[in-house]
This record gives sequence, structure tokens and C-alpha cells, in this order.
Amino acid sequence: MKNRLRELRAARRWSQADLADRCQVSRQAINAIETERYDPSLPLAFTIADVFDLTIEEIFLPDRADTTNDPA
Repeated sequence: MKNRLRELRAARRWSQADLADRCQVSRQAINAIETERYDPSLPLAFTIADVFDLTIEEIFLPDRADTTNDPA
């Protein structure tokens, strides 16, 4: 799942460890989410959204298949 986590964290000058502490997860979990190797659970996604005072949709972007109209 695409996300803006690194961008949002960098704008606040937080390290991955800082964000991990705020979300009560490991730094490795934050790294895995940022690098799109791991999709957070729904409760963790809500926690992250709360930390940034944003909605989940403002942080996480679903991977969408090509939506062009292909008549084939």
C-alpha cells in the first residue's frame, strides 16, 4: 500500500524511532511501512493517523489496478 509516512515524518523532523515511540511499535515496523513491505493493521493505521492528526485516507493510498477502459 502506498503511503505518505516518510514525507509526514520528515516534515516534523522525527526519526523513525520518534514515530515508533508515538505509535508504540518498533522502529523496524515504521521502516517496513514506509518502504511498503508491510501494510499496517487497521488499529495501527488509526494510531498513525491520530499521531499526525489526519485521516487514514490522507496517509495511506490504496494500490489500484489500471482503471483505463479496456474493451478487451
